[in-house]
Amino acid sequence: MAEIKTSLTDGRRVLLRPIRPSDLDLIREGIIEMSDQARYLRFFSTFKEPPEAVVQRLGSVDGHLHIGWGARLLDGKEYPAIGAVHAIRENAESPDAELAIAVLDEYQGYGLARMLIAAVLSHCSQAGIKSLEIHVLPENKPAKTLMLSLGAQRTPALDNVYHYRMDVEDALRLLEQPMQPEGIADVLAAFDMKLAA
Repeated sequence: MAEIKTSLTDGRRVLLRPIRPSDLDLIREGIIEMSDQARYLRFFSTFKEPPEAVVQRLGSVDGHLHIGWGARLLDGKEYPAIGAVHAIRENAESPDAELAIAVLDEYQGYGLARMLIAAVLSHCSQAGIKSLEIHVLPENKPAKTLMLSLGAQRTPALDNVYHYRMDVEDALRLLEQPMQPEGIADVLAAFDMKLAA
């Protein structure tokens, strides 16, 4: 998979690329950099240091059973990790996967979450994944708004977590609409070029 260079809506340059098993340090640092509230909303936990099992799981990306994309800021010398999205399915033949996304607080509201979702949806489409399930805490209003804007439907559940189901192709069609952040067009174009290659 190619790397994708694009811009946030405020002009800051970012790099999106598939997560690699060698990214464990970036994953660990990214989780530590999250605010306590953001960490709780993403992991449903109050840990300060991520358990090693969580880091290992997020780094065990193979591009088929576990699809993961990360974003790094193309600024300064260290290019910090600023967001990641994962789609994980239970077995290689399953048409369904579970979606999870995290963006550092400082980079929220600039289109990055949608760009990451566009990348993972495009990758899922190529890998034969048809729908994604997303678990969102009731107090996570931005995530609920984002899911609904991408056509996700809330499904009944017995716990106190909101469960959504998103159709991959329907969500991609919504992301192709002109009112989306410009960076999404860069992401979708990168996948179209790969498909044509």
